[in-house]
Amino acid sequence: MAFDGITIANIVKELNDTILDGRINKIAQPEADELLLTIKTPSRQLRLCISASASLPLIYLTQENKPSPMTAPNFCMLLRKYINNGRIVAISQPKLERIIHIDIEHLDELGDLCRKTLIVEIMGKHSNIIFCNHEGMIIDSIKHVSAQMSSVREVLPGRTYFIPDTMKKEDPLTVGQDAFIEELTTKPMPLGKAIYSSFTGVSPVVAEEICYLAGMDSDISPKELDTDLLSHLYRQFTYYFEQVKNNEFTPCIYYSGTEPKEFSSLPLTHFSDYRKETMDSISQVLKTYYASRDAITRIRQKSADLRRIVQTALERNRKKYDLQQKQLKDTLNREKYKVYGELLHTYGYNLKEGAKELEALNYYTNEMIKIPLDSNKTPQENAQKYFDKYNKQKRTFEALTSLIEETHDEITYLESISAALDIARGEEDLVQIKEELTESGYIRRKFTKKKVKITSKPLHYLSSDGYHMYVGKNNLQNDELTFHFANGNDWWFHAKGAPGSHVIVKSEGDELPDRTFEEAGRLAAHYSKNSNSQKVEIDYVEKKHVKKPNGGKPGFVVYYTNYSLVIDSDISGIKELD
Repeated sequence: MAFDGITIANIVKELNDTILDGRINKIAQPEADELLLTIKTPSRQLRLCISASASLPLIYLTQENKPSPMTAPNFCMLLRKYINNGRIVAISQPKLERIIHIDIEHLDELGDLCRKTLIVEIMGKHSNIIFCNHEGMIIDSIKHVSAQMSSVREVLPGRTYFIPDTMKKEDPLTVGQDAFIEELTTKPMPLGKAIYSSFTGVSPVVAEEICYLAGMDSDISPKELDTDLLSHLYRQFTYYFEQVKNNEFTPCIYYSGTEPKEFSSLPLTHFSDYRKETMDSISQVLKTYYASRDAITRIRQKSADLRRIVQTALERNRKKYDLQQKQLKDTLNREKYKVYGELLHTYGYNLKEGAKELEALNYYTNEMIKIPLDSNKTPQENAQKYFDKYNKQKRTFEALTSLIEETHDEITYLESISAALDIARGEEDLVQIKEELTESGYIRRKFTKKKVKITSKPLHYLSSDGYHMYVGKNNLQNDELTFHFANGNDWWFHAKGAPGSHVIVKSEGDELPDRTFEEAGRLAAHYSKNSNSQKVEIDYVEKKHVKKPNGGKPGFVVYYTNYSLVIDSDISGIKELD
């Protein structure tokens, strides 16, 4: 979720509550587009991190320091000259723009009290940090924007600062009902898009929430709504933004399993399918959200080569499987040719020379059938032709049946590796998956004396009743858990008919409570290909009934007796151990 005006309003409130009247003790510029201000207040010391990165603009409070370059950049030196030891006297947000003004009082060279403004613009690729005097003239900025770069506004020393109003949006905190309705009904677009296109600081997620609260489909056209419905929508809109006016923020993150999907400063009730985690501050939300997203993105980037290998092999095997199925379909009529041959042997003796067909009684079905003939061949030769065709298709059927089973097993195996890549949490997990692909022949092993070090371990959970539960993150771990770690009376869980993790519950010889069975089932559902389904069927059985087939690939097992349960994949209430 991009920073919207509501998130900025939440940050402004937090900054006013924490660093207002604080003094800027240290100014650093760790990156070309990032500032780190150390601020001392009477009660504590905080750091304000401000990033104008085009890919990830941020502003949040932190206790952590960052290493700075040996030589400070020019913009950092300029700020040190003017506002080092300056006092923060005001922090504000114009309208509901994604902009923060930080007013700082300082003494000039003559000892006179002066005021400067640090303006933080969190606007995606247009983000910037601009330093202005009290009259609004730009002294400098962390990014210079010339007329060649932007026809809307120059950001250069000596220019007057202004907020470009290119979209002509209304302020959601002050808009009246008539203006609200006029804005929406004049836009030929879906209702949700019309809302976030018409008002400053409103993101698509917030527009969706307002439509949801009003009980309306965000995809309908505003012109389809009558006056009463538009009035109702306006009331929901104002109720929602009343929370912003009153600074009633509840910063939170919404999770799908362990993956953070969205963050918000106000509740998002249309995210009812996600797990909500409320936090004390928006800074904590931003650090947690972006750290988690960054870790997930980094792992996905590092696993890209492995994914490409698996996906290429999957596509090749799926094409092979479809071709084999088509060839198998062509052999389904083989018994017909056998019957043709037998009937020709039985009735062909009285055929006239040059006959093109034989009409005879099929003594298998008691029906009359017509058998096409080659007029240049004798009845015996025609019969032999059909027997040869039958035998060829029979051999093809037997060979294809075995090949199709092998190809299907290969597809299932590759899908299990794909699922393992989805749940990989660190580079050590990728090392083990790469080793598995190497052992399976999908990656050529590089000849080196250095042995691959495997440090990845299964996931470890504790049930509500105190039983330890272990989840394999890939096929090698699944084999290790099931056939080396688990005892005969431990319980084994797996999603039915889908690639996924083996889950082992250490029973310690006890009869497990129903709640532990359910929690283990949820783990098996969550760490499977069917994790996005509302209900997942899980097979479970004592480990002693699970066998490894001869020559089976890693992670493949067979069992002939089992119990089943159907359960959701929500593991938010299950405690994970290190």
